[in-house]
Amino acid sequence: MLPNPSGSAYGPTSGSPNLYPPGTEQFRPTNKADFSTPLKENNMDTPAHKELYQQGYEMRKKVVGEEYVAASLEKGSSDFLRPLQQYATEAAWGTIWTRPGLELKTRSFLNLGMLTALGKWTELGTHVRGAVRNGASEVEIRECLLQATFMEGN
Repeated sequence: MLPNPSGSAYGPTSGSPNLYPPGTEQFRPTNKADFSTPLKENNMDTPAHKELYQQGYEMRKKVVGEEYVAASLEKGSSDFLRPLQQYATEAAWGTIWTRPGLELKTRSFLNLGMLTALGKWTELGTHVRGAVRNGASEVEIRECLLQATFMEGN
C-alpha cells in the first residue's frame, strides 16, 4: 500500500484502525447499510438513478478497488454522509467516469493533475492507485505529477 501523503491519522487510506477523528461521533455510521442500491430519499429511487448509481458503484470499485470503496462507504454510512456518498457514486462515477471518449487511464491522468494542483493529497494517493489499476506505469504517473507541479507553480 502506498504511504498516506497527507499524514492524516484518519480515513480509509491512513492505515489506522480508527477511521474517525475525535469529535465526529454524531456523523459516524449507526448501522450497516446496503450500498449496492441508491437511497430512497429525495425521490432518488427511480430507474434512471438506480442505473447511474449501479454503474458508478461498479466503476468506482474497478478504479479504486473494492476494499477502498467498502471502507469509504462504511465510513460514509451515517444518515448525514450517506446522501453525499450516493451523489459522488452516481454523479462522478456513474455519469462522468462511464462516459465514452476518454480511456480510464486518461481520466486518471487528468485527476492526478487536478488533485496535485489542488493539494488534495489523500485523494491523490487514492487516484495514483487508481491510475495503476487503469494501466498507468510508474513513469507515466511520475511525468503527470511533474507536469502538474510545474504548471501549478510549486
